[in-house]
Amino acid sequence: MTTENNVSLEQQIEAAEKDLLDRKRRLAELRLKLPKLEVKDYVLQSWDSGEVKLSELFEDNSELLLIHNMGKRCAYCTMWADGFNGVVDHLENRSAFVLVSPDPPDVQAEFATERGWSFEMVSCAGSTFAKDMGFQGDDGKYWPGVSTFQKSPDGKIYRIAKAYFGPGDDFCSVWHLFDLLPRGANEWEPKFSY
Repeated sequence: MTTENNVSLEQQIEAAEKDLLDRKRRLAELRLKLPKLEVKDYVLQSWDSGEVKLSELFEDNSELLLIHNMGKRCAYCTMWADGFNGVVDHLENRSAFVLVSPDPPDVQAEFATERGWSFEMVSCAGSTFAKDMGFQGDDGKYWPGVSTFQKSPDGKIYRIAKAYFGPGDDFCSVWHLFDLLPRGANEWEPKFSY
């Protein structure tokens, strides 16, 4: 391959990267244009105090990043949570952050300790929260993703945006790094341990 072809290919890559970033910015803008969805103050389960209301997860913040996780049985969700653990201080500096899964609190606590997770977790078991937010199907299966919420001064809670997780998404850097390898991800799947 000649140098001229390499330059042309590099220019195409740079143009595609710029286009991708522009489209991501546009997607973020579109998500924020959706009407706010008022949600009830769901009752979830915490590790130590039993019940915890969605409003309490905000702590002193008016915004909340809430990760919908399928629980201990999902190696993919575990990998996403491992990644969030590395940036939780940055996330919590900007907004409240919590991970919710259908696992009972005692299962969550044991698994989080094994993984070294330092973020707050709550259980949605026994509630309609995941289904109402669009992260549980009629068949009872859960899906991973994220919802963002805002609490108004009068205490009302609104969901602002949501996104689903899956291989190649923007919420897990592993896929993007694998894309730079000669064989890409090569049908790789995450495991609980290596």
